[in-house]
Amino acid sequence: MNRFDYVRPDTISDAIKALAVPDARALAGGTNLVDLMKYEVARPSRIVDINRLPLKAIETTAEGGLKIGALVTNSDLAWNATVHEHFPLLASAILAGASPQLRNAATTGGNLLQRTRCYYFYDPSTACNKRVPGSGCSAIGGVNRIHAILGASDECIAVHPSDMCVALAALDASVDVEGPDGKRNIPFTAFHRLPGTEPHLDNTMAAGELITGIHLSRCDFGINHTYVKIRDRLSYAFALVSVAVGLKLKAGVIEKVHVALGGVAHKPWRDLDAEAALKGQRPERAAFAEFAGQVVAQARGQGQNDFKIELARRTIIRALEQAAAGTPQHQSNKSLQQEK
Repeated sequence: MNRFDYVRPDTISDAIKALAVPDARALAGGTNLVDLMKYEVARPSRIVDINRLPLKAIETTAEGGLKIGALVTNSDLAWNATVHEHFPLLASAILAGASPQLRNAATTGGNLLQRTRCYYFYDPSTACNKRVPGSGCSAIGGVNRIHAILGASDECIAVHPSDMCVALAALDASVDVEGPDGKRNIPFTAFHRLPGTEPHLDNTMAAGELITGIHLSRCDFGINHTYVKIRDRLSYAFALVSVAVGLKLKAGVIEKVHVALGGVAHKPWRDLDAEAALKGQRPERAAFAEFAGQVVAQARGQGQNDFKIELARRTIIRALEQAAAGTPQHQSNKSLQQEK
Protein backbone atom coordinates (compact mmCIF):
# COMPACT_ATOMS: atom_id res chain seq x y z
CA MET A 1 0.00 0.00 0.00
CA ASN A 2 1.32 3.44 -0.89
CA ARG A 3 2.00 6.17 1.64
CA PHE A 4 -0.68 8.85 2.07
CA ASP A 5 -1.66 11.80 4.24
CA TYR A 6 -4.56 11.36 6.65
CA VAL A 7 -6.80 14.21 7.78
CA ARG A 8 -10.03 14.18 9.78
CA PRO A 9 -11.96 17.45 9.34
CA ASP A 10 -14.83 18.57 11.59
CA THR A 11 -16.69 20.71 9.05
CA ILE A 12 -17.84 20.28 5.47
CA SER A 13 -15.85 23.33 4.37
CA ASP A 14 -12.66 21.90 5.88
CA ALA A 15 -13.32 18.57 4.18
CA ILE A 16 -13.69 20.27 0.80
CA LYS A 17 -10.43 22.12 1.33
CA ALA A 18 -8.71 18.85 2.26
CA LEU A 19 -10.04 17.17 -0.89
CA ALA A 20 -8.55 19.88 -3.10
CA VAL A 21 -5.19 18.13 -3.53
CA PRO A 22 -4.80 15.77 -6.52
CA ASP A 23 -5.80 12.13 -5.85
CA ALA A 24 -7.38 12.87 -2.47
CA ARG A 25 -10.19 10.49 -1.52
CA ALA A 26 -12.95 10.73 1.06
CA LEU A 27 -13.25 7.89 3.58
CA ALA A 28 -16.58 7.02 5.21
CA GLY A 29 -17.34 3.33 5.89
CA GLY A 30 -14.33 2.25 3.82
CA THR A 31 -16.00 -0.95 2.60
CA ASN A 32 -14.89 -0.30 -1.00
CA LEU A 33 -12.02 2.17 -0.79
CA VAL A 34 -9.94 0.12 1.67
CA ASP A 35 -10.24 -2.97 -0.54
CA LEU A 36 -9.14 -0.96 -3.58
CA MET A 37 -6.13 0.33 -1.66
CA LYS A 38 -5.17 -3.18 -0.55
CA TYR A 39 -5.24 -4.36 -4.16
CA GLU A 40 -3.17 -1.32 -5.24
CA VAL A 41 -6.02 -0.31 -7.54
CA ALA A 42 -6.50 2.97 -5.66
CA ARG A 43 -3.39 4.90 -4.63
CA PRO A 44 -4.67 8.10 -2.99
CA SER A 45 -2.27 10.85 -1.96
CA ARG A 46 -4.55 11.84 0.90
CA ILE A 47 -7.35 10.17 2.86
CA VAL A 48 -9.97 12.59 4.13
CA ASP A 49 -11.90 10.87 6.93
CA ILE A 50 -15.35 12.51 6.85
CA ASN A 51 -16.95 10.57 9.71
CA ARG A 52 -17.07 13.61 12.02
CA LEU A 53 -19.19 15.62 9.58
CA PRO A 54 -22.86 16.34 10.46
CA LEU A 55 -24.27 14.16 7.67
CA LYS A 56 -26.00 11.34 9.58
CA ALA A 57 -29.61 12.54 9.67
CA ILE A 58 -32.71 11.16 7.94
CA GLU A 59 -35.24 13.96 7.67
CA THR A 60 -38.77 14.17 6.26
CA THR A 61 -39.36 17.19 4.02
CA ALA A 62 -42.44 19.42 4.11
CA GLU A 63 -43.59 17.88 0.82
CA GLY A 64 -43.50 14.34 2.21
CA GLY A 65 -40.14 13.49 0.71
CA LEU A 66 -36.93 12.48 2.42
CA LYS A 67 -33.47 13.95 2.87
CA ILE A 68 -30.80 11.36 3.66
CA GLY A 69 -27.40 12.38 4.96
CA ALA A 70 -24.37 10.97 3.15
CA LEU A 71 -23.07 9.27 6.31
CA VAL A 72 -26.27 7.38 7.13
CA THR A 73 -25.35 3.71 7.17
CA ASN A 74 -27.11 1.28 4.89
CA SER A 75 -28.52 -0.58 7.90
CA ASP A 76 -29.90 2.56 9.54
CA LEU A 77 -31.49 3.60 6.26
CA ALA A 78 -33.00 0.19 5.49
CA TRP A 79 -34.55 -0.16 8.96
CA ASN A 80 -35.69 3.44 9.36
CA ALA A 81 -39.45 3.51 10.10
CA THR A 82 -40.19 6.28 7.59
CA VAL A 83 -38.26 4.52 4.84
CA HIS A 84 -40.06 1.25 5.57
CA GLU A 85 -43.46 2.92 5.47
CA HIS A 86 -43.10 5.37 2.60
CA PHE A 87 -40.10 4.15 0.57
CA PRO A 88 -40.18 0.34 0.94
CA LEU A 89 -38.58 -0.15 -2.49
CA LEU A 90 -35.40 1.50 -1.18
CA ALA A 91 -35.36 -0.60 1.99
CA SER A 92 -35.84 -3.79 -0.02
CA ALA A 93 -32.98 -3.02 -2.40
CA ILE A 94 -30.58 -2.25 0.44
CA LEU A 95 -31.44 -5.49 2.25
CA ALA A 96 -30.81 -7.42 -0.96
CA GLY A 97 -27.19 -6.28 -1.01
CA ALA A 98 -23.99 -7.32 0.72
CA SER A 99 -24.12 -8.77 4.26
CA PRO A 100 -25.41 -7.36 7.57
CA GLN A 101 -21.84 -6.62 8.66
CA LEU A 102 -21.11 -4.62 5.51
CA ARG A 103 -24.45 -2.79 5.66
CA ASN A 104 -23.60 -1.74 9.22
CA ALA A 105 -20.46 0.00 7.95
CA ALA A 106 -21.32 1.12 4.42
CA THR A 107 -22.76 4.60 4.00
CA THR A 108 -25.29 6.18 1.67
CA GLY A 109 -22.76 8.44 -0.04
CA GLY A 110 -20.20 5.67 -0.29
CA ASN A 111 -22.72 3.36 -1.92
CA LEU A 112 -23.10 5.83 -4.79
CA LEU A 113 -19.33 5.93 -5.25
CA GLN A 114 -18.65 2.20 -5.42
CA ARG A 115 -16.20 1.38 -8.15
CA THR A 116 -17.09 -1.07 -10.86
CA ARG A 117 -17.44 -4.82 -10.62
CA CYS A 118 -14.92 -6.38 -13.00
CA TYR A 119 -12.29 -9.06 -12.44
CA TYR A 120 -9.71 -7.16 -14.50
CA PHE A 121 -10.29 -3.82 -12.79
CA TYR A 122 -9.21 -5.44 -9.52
CA ASP A 123 -6.10 -7.04 -11.04
CA PRO A 124 -3.32 -4.48 -11.67
CA SER A 125 -1.42 -7.03 -13.78
CA THR A 126 -4.08 -6.84 -16.52
CA ALA A 127 -5.10 -4.12 -18.97
CA CYS A 128 -8.04 -1.99 -17.83
CA ASN A 129 -9.08 1.36 -19.30
CA LYS A 130 -10.96 2.20 -16.12
CA ARG A 131 -7.89 1.69 -13.95
CA VAL A 132 -5.29 2.93 -16.47
CA PRO A 133 -6.86 4.95 -19.31
CA GLY A 134 -5.65 3.84 -22.72
CA SER A 135 -4.30 0.46 -21.57
CA GLY A 136 -7.11 -1.60 -23.12
CA CYS A 137 -10.00 -3.73 -21.86
CA SER A 138 -9.13 -7.31 -20.92
CA ALA A 139 -12.81 -8.18 -20.38
CA ILE A 140 -13.58 -7.78 -24.08
CA GLY A 141 -12.65 -11.19 -25.40
CA GLY A 142 -11.85 -12.35 -21.88
CA VAL A 143 -13.91 -13.71 -19.00
CA ASN A 144 -17.02 -11.55 -19.26
CA ARG A 145 -19.94 -13.57 -17.85
CA ILE A 146 -20.90 -10.81 -15.38
CA HIS A 147 -20.40 -7.86 -17.70
CA ALA A 148 -22.62 -5.27 -19.37
CA ILE A 149 -25.25 -5.92 -22.03
CA LEU A 150 -26.47 -2.32 -22.28
CA GLY A 151 -24.66 1.00 -22.68
CA ALA A 152 -21.19 -0.53 -23.03
CA SER A 153 -18.45 0.79 -25.32
CA ASP A 154 -15.32 -0.48 -27.04
CA GLU A 155 -13.40 0.90 -24.04
CA CYS A 156 -15.26 -0.76 -21.16
CA ILE A 157 -18.00 -3.33 -20.53
CA ALA A 158 -18.04 -3.22 -16.72
CA VAL A 159 -21.22 -2.93 -14.64
CA HIS A 160 -22.17 -0.82 -11.63
CA PRO A 161 -22.36 -3.01 -8.49
CA SER A 162 -24.90 -1.24 -6.26
CA ASP A 163 -28.37 -2.49 -5.33
CA MET A 164 -29.35 0.68 -3.50
CA CYS A 165 -28.59 2.82 -6.54
CA VAL A 166 -31.01 0.82 -8.69
CA ALA A 167 -33.84 1.68 -6.32
CA LEU A 168 -32.75 5.32 -6.13
CA ALA A 169 -32.85 5.49 -9.92
CA ALA A 170 -36.39 4.09 -9.95
CA LEU A 171 -37.40 6.59 -7.24
CA ASP A 172 -36.08 9.60 -9.20
CA ALA A 173 -33.71 10.59 -6.40
CA SER A 174 -31.27 13.47 -6.62
CA VAL A 175 -27.82 13.93 -5.11
CA ASP A 176 -26.57 16.95 -3.14
CA VAL A 177 -22.89 17.69 -3.64
CA GLU A 178 -20.72 20.50 -2.37
CA GLY A 179 -17.31 21.57 -3.61
CA PRO A 180 -14.96 24.50 -4.23
CA ASP A 181 -17.55 26.15 -6.52
CA GLY A 182 -20.45 25.77 -4.11
CA LYS A 183 -23.47 23.51 -3.80
CA ARG A 184 -25.46 21.77 -6.52
CA ASN A 185 -28.09 19.07 -6.88
CA ILE A 186 -27.68 16.35 -9.52
CA PRO A 187 -30.63 14.27 -10.81
CA PHE A 188 -29.86 10.64 -10.09
CA THR A 189 -30.16 9.58 -13.73
CA ALA A 190 -27.42 12.11 -14.53
CA PHE A 191 -25.13 11.23 -11.60
CA HIS A 192 -23.50 8.04 -12.97
CA ARG A 193 -21.95 7.89 -16.46
CA LEU A 194 -21.83 5.38 -19.26
CA PRO A 195 -18.23 4.46 -20.16
CA GLY A 196 -17.97 5.99 -23.64
CA THR A 197 -14.33 6.88 -24.30
CA GLU A 198 -13.68 7.83 -20.64
CA PRO A 199 -14.54 4.76 -18.56
CA HIS A 200 -12.28 5.91 -15.73
CA LEU A 201 -14.92 8.56 -14.91
CA ASP A 202 -17.70 6.85 -12.95
CA ASN A 203 -19.88 9.88 -12.29
CA THR A 204 -20.44 13.55 -13.06
CA MET A 205 -18.98 14.96 -9.85
CA ALA A 206 -16.28 17.59 -10.29
CA ALA A 207 -12.85 17.36 -8.69
CA GLY A 208 -12.95 18.14 -4.98
CA GLU A 209 -16.71 17.74 -4.63
CA LEU A 210 -18.25 15.84 -1.72
CA ILE A 211 -21.62 14.09 -1.55
CA THR A 212 -23.59 15.58 1.35
CA GLY A 213 -26.96 13.90 0.92
CA ILE A 214 -29.73 12.41 -1.21
CA HIS A 215 -33.21 13.79 -1.82
CA LEU A 216 -36.32 11.68 -2.48
CA SER A 217 -39.61 13.20 -3.54
CA ARG A 218 -42.87 11.92 -2.08
CA CYS A 219 -43.46 8.34 -3.27
CA ASP A 220 -46.92 7.40 -4.58
CA PHE A 221 -46.30 3.77 -5.59
CA GLY A 222 -47.85 2.35 -2.43
CA ILE A 223 -47.79 -1.45 -2.36
CA ASN A 224 -47.18 -1.68 -6.12
CA HIS A 225 -43.42 -1.99 -6.04
CA THR A 226 -40.71 -4.66 -5.94
CA TYR A 227 -36.98 -5.27 -6.11
CA VAL A 228 -36.01 -8.55 -7.76
CA LYS A 229 -32.37 -9.62 -7.74
CA ILE A 230 -31.09 -12.61 -9.71
CA ARG A 231 -27.64 -13.83 -8.65
CA ASP A 232 -25.46 -16.92 -8.54
CA ARG A 233 -26.18 -17.59 -4.86
CA LEU A 234 -28.92 -16.41 -2.52
CA SER A 235 -26.83 -14.12 -0.34
CA TYR A 236 -23.73 -11.94 -0.42
CA ALA A 237 -23.51 -11.89 -4.21
CA PHE A 238 -23.70 -9.17 -6.83
CA ALA A 239 -26.63 -9.12 -9.23
CA LEU A 240 -26.45 -10.80 -12.60
CA VAL A 241 -29.65 -8.85 -13.25
CA SER A 242 -31.78 -6.85 -10.82
CA VAL A 243 -34.98 -4.90 -11.42
CA ALA A 244 -36.60 -2.17 -9.31
CA VAL A 245 -40.21 -1.37 -10.20
CA GLY A 246 -42.66 1.23 -8.97
CA LEU A 247 -46.20 1.41 -10.39
CA LYS A 248 -49.13 3.72 -9.83
CA LEU A 249 -52.40 2.15 -10.94
CA LYS A 250 -55.67 4.01 -11.48
CA ALA A 251 -58.95 2.71 -12.84
CA GLY A 252 -57.34 -0.52 -13.93
CA VAL A 253 -54.55 1.02 -16.00
CA ILE A 254 -50.96 2.08 -15.41
CA GLU A 255 -50.80 5.79 -14.63
CA LYS A 256 -47.11 5.88 -13.69
CA VAL A 257 -44.25 3.41 -14.09
CA HIS A 258 -40.58 3.56 -13.13
CA VAL A 259 -38.31 0.61 -13.92
CA ALA A 260 -34.57 0.53 -13.25
CA LEU A 261 -32.15 -2.33 -13.96
CA GLY A 262 -28.94 -3.28 -12.19
CA GLY A 263 -26.15 -5.64 -13.22
CA VAL A 264 -26.58 -4.80 -16.90
CA ALA A 265 -24.73 -1.52 -17.47
CA HIS A 266 -22.10 0.91 -16.22
CA LYS A 267 -24.90 2.72 -14.35
CA PRO A 268 -28.42 1.88 -13.15
CA TRP A 269 -30.40 1.56 -16.39
CA ARG A 270 -33.74 3.17 -17.21
CA ASP A 271 -35.52 3.29 -20.57
CA LEU A 272 -37.78 6.34 -20.38
CA ASP A 273 -39.24 5.73 -23.86
CA ALA A 274 -40.34 2.24 -22.87
CA GLU A 275 -41.83 3.59 -19.64
CA ALA A 276 -43.81 6.19 -21.58
CA ALA A 277 -45.16 3.50 -23.92
CA LEU A 278 -46.38 1.40 -20.96
CA LYS A 279 -48.41 4.23 -19.43
CA GLY A 280 -52.14 3.93 -20.03
CA GLN A 281 -52.00 0.19 -20.61
CA ARG A 282 -53.59 -2.48 -18.46
CA PRO A 283 -51.14 -4.21 -16.07
CA GLU A 284 -51.11 -7.49 -17.97
CA ARG A 285 -48.38 -9.91 -19.01
CA ALA A 286 -48.65 -9.07 -22.72
CA ALA A 287 -47.95 -5.39 -22.04
CA PHE A 288 -45.12 -6.27 -19.67
CA ALA A 289 -43.56 -8.59 -22.27
CA GLU A 290 -43.69 -5.84 -24.88
CA PHE A 291 -42.07 -3.43 -22.44
CA ALA A 292 -39.31 -5.91 -21.59
CA GLY A 293 -38.65 -6.55 -25.26
CA GLN A 294 -38.26 -2.84 -25.89
CA VAL A 295 -35.83 -2.43 -22.98
CA VAL A 296 -33.50 -5.23 -24.14
CA ALA A 297 -33.86 -4.51 -27.88
CA GLN A 298 -30.46 -2.79 -27.96
CA ALA A 299 -28.75 -5.25 -25.62
CA ARG A 300 -25.54 -6.84 -26.86
CA GLY A 301 -23.69 -9.73 -25.24
CA GLN A 302 -19.97 -10.45 -25.22
CA GLY A 303 -20.27 -14.22 -25.63
CA GLN A 304 -20.15 -15.54 -22.10
CA ASN A 305 -22.81 -13.09 -20.90
CA ASP A 306 -25.27 -13.53 -23.78
CA PHE A 307 -27.61 -15.34 -21.38
CA LYS A 308 -28.13 -12.08 -19.47
CA ILE A 309 -30.24 -10.65 -22.30
CA GLU A 310 -32.96 -13.27 -21.92
CA LEU A 311 -32.49 -13.26 -18.15
CA ALA A 312 -33.09 -9.51 -18.10
CA ARG A 313 -36.22 -9.83 -20.24
CA ARG A 314 -37.72 -12.48 -17.98
CA THR A 315 -36.76 -10.68 -14.79
CA ILE A 316 -38.39 -7.45 -15.97
CA ILE A 317 -41.65 -9.29 -16.67
CA ARG A 318 -41.57 -11.05 -13.31
CA ALA A 319 -40.85 -7.81 -11.45
CA LEU A 320 -43.67 -5.95 -13.21
CA GLU A 321 -46.07 -8.79 -12.39
CA GLN A 322 -45.03 -8.70 -8.74
CA ALA A 323 -45.47 -4.93 -8.54
CA ALA A 324 -48.85 -4.98 -10.31
CA ALA A 325 -50.12 -7.71 -7.98
CA GLY A 326 -48.90 -5.90 -4.88
CA THR A 327 -46.65 -8.81 -3.90
CA PRO A 328 -43.21 -7.22 -3.50
CA GLN A 329 -40.20 -9.49 -3.20
CA HIS A 330 -39.32 -10.33 0.41
CA GLN A 331 -35.56 -10.07 0.96
CA SER A 332 -35.69 -12.33 4.01
CA ASN A 333 -37.13 -15.06 1.75
CA LYS A 334 -35.31 -14.80 -1.55
CA SER A 335 -37.41 -17.33 -3.44
CA LEU A 336 -39.25 -15.47 -6.19
CA GLN A 337 -42.79 -14.52 -5.22
CA GLN A 338 -45.70 -15.52 -7.38
CA GLU A 339 -48.76 -13.48 -8.27
CA LYS A 340 -51.73 -13.61 -5.91
